Amino acid sequence: MHKQIETIIENIEKVMIGKRKVAELSVVALLAGGHVLLEDVPGVGKTMMVKALAKSVGAEFKRIQFTPDLLPSDVIGVSIYNPKTLQFEFRPGPIMGNIILADEINRTSPKTQSALLESMEEASVTIDGETLDIGKPFFVMATQNPIEYEGTYPLPEAQLDRFLLKIKMGYPNAQEEIEVLRRAEKTQPIFDLTPVITLDELLKLQDEVKEVYVEDSVKSYIVQLARATRNVSEIYLGVSPRASIALMKASQAYAKMQDRDYVKPDDVQYLAPFVFGHRIILRPEARYEGKTTEDILERIISKSVIPIKRYAEQ
Repeated sequence: MHKQIETIIENIEKVMIGKRKVAELSVVALLAGGHVLLEDVPGVGKTMMVKALAKSVGAEFKRIQFTPDLLPSDVIGVSIYNPKTLQFEFRPGPIMGNIILADEINRTSPKTQSALLESMEEASVTIDGETLDIGKPFFVMATQNPIEYEGTYPLPEAQLDRFLLKIKMGYPNAQEEIEVLRRAEKTQPIFDLTPVITLDELLKLQDEVKEVYVEDSVKSYIVQLARATRNVSEIYLGVSPRASIALMKASQAYAKMQDRDYVKPDDVQYLAPFVFGHRIILRPEARYEGKTTEDILERIISKSVIPIKRYAEQ
């Protein structure tokens, strides 16, 4: 694994016990310039994961606690009239940071949820007709609780499509949970966490990810998987070309994490469920039969034709 990226993941593991896979996928999204939707029950460490990632890269961390009465201006900021200067002055909202925790994003109204759309896609906000850049790096990790539905607003497809990956945390096993108790007995480990790379080094890694080579046969494989989701009887809505781009970028970041300068079909296969899963809508009859997007994607991947290229020494 790439040494710098390995240090980030190891640093996160000082706080997050038994969540290496989640840490790796989170770093993949960060390196690819995408965003993450963390979905799981309360108390499994979703918020702690975001904080640990922000501290590990020395980024400016902002938290937005989404509630039903939250307004778009509470997210992006507002212009306030200053009687001394006789001018309006922009007061930036919490979205103006490097790593943003959008906590319980499905608790707020669709109007406020949509305030994130431009910032997540364009890394900018528009206030009073003026567009302001948020800066780089910019990474949003949103959390939502899939158990409680009262007083929640399910994210629309347009909003879900802005997230590069959707990840589920899962419960720790018995030994991992004992270790969690041991580390939290006297103090919270997150307070002792220090940065292991600088923001400049992170930006350099993000630029290097864009240079990772993706052969045409691998691109065709990505398109093959995407098109397959549009031709399955159980699926009402398959993934869009934006999802194909997302899978390619995530695969580039994962290859960089493995210290490679090229993408393998294995990278695509591994990441496809995390990139495609939340972008697919099943037909009602498929849901009634107990089928899941994970099962269908697994079937699609197993039936796909994997590109193989042999390199002979001259």
